[in-house]
Amino acid sequence: MKGNFNIERAEKFAHRVRWHIVETVIRHGEGHAGPSLSCTDILATLYNGVMKYDPQNPKWEDRDRLLVSGGHKCLGLYGTLVEAGFFDESVLNEYNKLNSRVPAHPDMKKLPGIDFSTGSLGHGLPLACGMALAAKKNKKDYRVFVIMGDGEQGEGSVWESASYAAAKGLDNIVGILDRNGLQINGTNAEVCNTAPLEERYKAFGWDVVIVDGHDVGEIQNALQSAPVNKGKPTMVICNTIKSKGMPFAEGSVKYHHWHPGKEEANMAVQALRDYQKERWGE
Repeated sequence: MKGNFNIERAEKFAHRVRWHIVETVIRHGEGHAGPSLSCTDILATLYNGVMKYDPQNPKWEDRDRLLVSGGHKCLGLYGTLVEAGFFDESVLNEYNKLNSRVPAHPDMKKLPGIDFSTGSLGHGLPLACGMALAAKKNKKDYRVFVIMGDGEQGEGSVWESASYAAAKGLDNIVGILDRNGLQINGTNAEVCNTAPLEERYKAFGWDVVIVDGHDVGEIQNALQSAPVNKGKPTMVICNTIKSKGMPFAEGSVKYHHWHPGKEEANMAVQALRDYQKERWGE
C-alpha cells in the first residue's frame, strides 16, 4: 500500500496503535510501553502512504523494507501491523507467552510483515546496509527504512554501518532516529552521550533532516523527500517524547518498561479516551 497521505487518517491510525500498546501491557502485566509509544507516530506515517507494502502478499519482492532495530519496541510494531491488516488484533492476546507468535522481540518466522528479527541493539543499520546493497545490485527500487533509538547510537556497529552506507552511496536507506533522550537506566547524556547526532551523521556523509516526531505531516514530508541528494543516505531525526500518550508517564525513565498497577492502568486508559474525545469527538 502506497497512496495519498492523509494527516487525520494517520493520526487516528497512531491512536489506535497506542490503544493496542496500552491494552496489551495492561493485559500482560508488563511491557516496553515507553519506547513503543515514542515511535508510534513514526510507524503510523510509514504505513499510511509512505511505504510500499501489501498485507495480502507480505513477501512481495518490490515492497519497501522496515527494520525496527530496537526490538523491545515491538508492541508498537505489532499494533501497527494489526492496523495495516497483516493479522488480527486477537493475536496480541498471545503477547510474550510460551511459544507465542508475538514474543517480547519480533520474530520474522512467526508473523507476516516482519522483515527481520531484531533485539540486540546496533544490528538494524548493518542489516539495512545489506538489504539496500542487494536492491542496488538487483536493480530494485525499494527503499529500506530503519528505526533506531538515540540510546542505540552508543553501539559501535551503528557507526561502522553509517560509514559503509555513505561510502557505498546507499541512498535507498532512510534512517529514522527516535530521539526521546532516554534509555532504560537514565538519560542518554548520563549513560553514554552521543550528541551532537546531527553533526556526527553529516560528518559520516549522510544528509540529515530534523522533525517533530509526533507531527505526522512533518514526518511524512521528510520521509517522502528522501533521498535528499542522490548518492547519499538520509537520516531523519525525530524529536520524540517517551511514553507519548500517557501524560503521567511522558518523559520519565520509570516507564521504559512498565508494570502497570490498577491506578496507573486506569489513568492510561482514561488519557487515551480523553484525547480521542477532545481530538475527534469520538
